[in-house]
Amino acid sequence: MTASPPSPSRPLKARLRSEALARRTAMGDATRASASEAASRHALAALGDVRARTVALFAPFRDEIDTFPLASLLRAAGANVALPVIVGRDQPLLFRLWRADDPLAPEGAYAIPTSAPDAPEVIPDDLIVPLAVFDRVGARIGYGAGYYDRTLSLLRSRKQVRAFGLAFACQETAAIPAEPHDEPLDGMITEAGFLSFGGLHAHSLPR
Repeated sequence: MTASPPSPSRPLKARLRSEALARRTAMGDATRASASEAASRHALAALGDVRARTVALFAPFRDEIDTFPLASLLRAAGANVALPVIVGRDQPLLFRLWRADDPLAPEGAYAIPTSAPDAPEVIPDDLIVPLAVFDRVGARIGYGAGYYDRTLSLLRSRKQVRAFGLAFACQETAAIPAEPHDEPLDGMITEAGFLSFGGLHAHSLPR
């Protein structure tokens, strides 16, 4: 069997990713912390009424935007909060419930904090998606493994789910080359506000 040729956009995506992550690192700890708090407030407003809904977050890794403030706001608003679990390479993610007092344990090659193995498995209604780079038409570049594209493709084939990117404003780029497997975002949230890519009410990011 002949292997698929590498995507012609791969070098460009790698460069955009590297540049955005460098900008994120350059923010510094204090700026990232205050921006995370602001983004959490915008996220709650973007999600709307979350009572009895299950919202999947991600545990921050290295200098990613901090989702712990958003987790607290979601629980106070009546949402169930979940975290993703990597099942295996080329497999979609599964999600486990993350209650307020549940300890998180590092899991996998990157030791990303994850809910305990005995936490109930859930299917999210809304996903807060990590990313390295985003643009203003709903495209994102992740970290190269494709987990969220596979996961969103599967979930969207089964039910209506919303997917919002969450990152810092400095991770925006002008345009991201699209590929057939890319799953678009429904909206993008940063410390600057909320940008909708669908019919949702949007507090648009400044242009």
